[in-house]
Amino acid sequence: MNPGSSLLATLIPLPTLLPLLGAGLTLVLSRRPTLQRAVSVAVLSIVVVIAALLLVAAALSGPIVVTVGSWPVPLGITLVVDPLSALMLLTSMTVTLAVLVYAIGQGVYDRDEATPITIFHPTYLILAAGVANAFLSGDLFNLYVGFEVLLMASYVLLTLGGSRSRVRAGVTYVVVNVVSSLVFLVGIALVYAAVGTLNLAQISVRMAAVPPGTALAIHLVLLTAFGIKAAVFPLSAWLPDSYPTAAAPVTAVFAGLLTKVGVYSIIRTETLLFPGSEVTHTILLVAAALTMVVGALGAIAQYDIKRVLSFTLVSHIGYMIFGIALATPMGVAGAVFYVVHHITVQATLFCVVGLIEGVGGSTSVSRLGGLARASPLLAILWFVPAMNLGGIPPLSGFVGKLGLVQAGVADGSALAWVLVVVSVLTSLLTLYAVTKVWVLAFWRPADQIPVPEPADPDADPDADESPADADEEDAAEDTGRLPGAPAPRSGVLTGVAPGTARTIANAGANSGAEVDWPVARMAPADGAPVLTGRFLGTPNDRVSSRLPVVMAGATGALVALGLALTVVAGPLYAVADQAADDLVSRTPYISAVFAQTVDDRVAR
Repeated sequence: MNPGSSLLATLIPLPTLLPLLGAGLTLVLSRRPTLQRAVSVAVLSIVVVIAALLLVAAALSGPIVVTVGSWPVPLGITLVVDPLSALMLLTSMTVTLAVLVYAIGQGVYDRDEATPITIFHPTYLILAAGVANAFLSGDLFNLYVGFEVLLMASYVLLTLGGSRSRVRAGVTYVVVNVVSSLVFLVGIALVYAAVGTLNLAQISVRMAAVPPGTALAIHLVLLTAFGIKAAVFPLSAWLPDSYPTAAAPVTAVFAGLLTKVGVYSIIRTETLLFPGSEVTHTILLVAAALTMVVGALGAIAQYDIKRVLSFTLVSHIGYMIFGIALATPMGVAGAVFYVVHHITVQATLFCVVGLIEGVGGSTSVSRLGGLARASPLLAILWFVPAMNLGGIPPLSGFVGKLGLVQAGVADGSALAWVLVVVSVLTSLLTLYAVTKVWVLAFWRPADQIPVPEPADPDADPDADESPADADEEDAAEDTGRLPGAPAPRSGVLTGVAPGTARTIANAGANSGAEVDWPVARMAPADGAPVLTGRFLGTPNDRVSSRLPVVMAGATGALVALGLALTVVAGPLYAVADQAADDLVSRTPYISAVFAQTVDDRVAR
């Protein structure tokens, strides 16, 4: 190994180690929140720089391998950076950093007095460490460890605030992921029993000697475990009920990263360990089609923006599985590119939803209206990534979908052509779903929002409670509106300049208001056209249509990153092509690992 490679090899463990060390330091600084935030931002910034260096090195020189402690394979843990893992690492850590800045702006970790402020930053950094470890792992058991680290952190983040809906969703999330982890652990045991090693490169070589029936059984067990984590239909029912309940930054990082670690594992498994399996490729193609359609149909049926995005998240996992199932360089390249695009855009949209909730007080389009007039910047922040998700040319979503369609056409099989048609249909349904949000929440005048019928005061509040009613009560709890508070209605608050914050003390304090509390969050100055709106709020809330600077800045940075993917789509697709070629051929990865093993033995 040359000195340059040795220097780069020393950087490989740092994306995992630095966040873990940072987590410990932020825990020590629990009484110094400013320093705690500075440490978290500094650690993730350094990790982003390291990830960029590793990507450049892997693209130019091929896979870089380091065995922890210089123990030879299979005794030592191997970390591998190839174009795929480096690209995933850079994208995920960049988004993680932006969402962290967003979370700092929102103050997600100290909104609830019952939640110690020491929790958020250490847990967030541990989550980042688990994601990095999963992407860099060259060992199947170490991949399992990475999953467990990020999942333990996600359990805590999902239930921050301790509201009833979050705890209920957290229980579902925990149960599903514990089951998937047990299935993964069974798969690891079967692999070790069959080939006597857990090193991915060695497994790929020795698996050829395993009887086909045994290999298929192991393959299906691992695919089931990763399919649950990636939310592939029919293993995806848990996701739309789990993600929307969390705070906006937590939902954003979950949507951007957690399912993509599962997709990454499927890519690695299908290309490195079990190439050329016709049975599983057929299963994946069918699962991809169903994932697209079911997710898209679920999205268009929703009226809560968080649930719309949760279903589109499931739907677009199908695009990635489509490319993987084709098992061609074109298909895998399209899947890799689409993963990078989707991590960025999906996290961006969930951050925008947090801003919508701050301005409008709700995430239900049946309760929102006039947001484009109230906050033009917020309208832009939603419109650009929404159109990107919908695949409007020439944005990166269109580039990724076009690459997958071309790969399907090049494959030429009947099932591939079905997937081509389904992918186009899903793109149109996605566009319909995000356009519905735009029309109702942003474009529709606020005075056209339907006013709900008042509740019967003599009725039993718990009698015949529907799931929707329960969800509404939980939504009230999460947004701060007291259950049983007056239903919001159309109205105006006059005499307040646009963008001016106003503290709601009580209904009587709102002189000139034509509404009870919750009151409109924005109204024009005297003499200007009246803005009407129905926005949620509680006594003592300080409300304004002016977006928080830090949150809007972090969201704007993510929107810009999504646009940058379009600008650099050519070079980025070239890296995806290189990654796909290496994955399908397998030789660069395997050769790099075994060459490192020889170097370690010589050094010893």
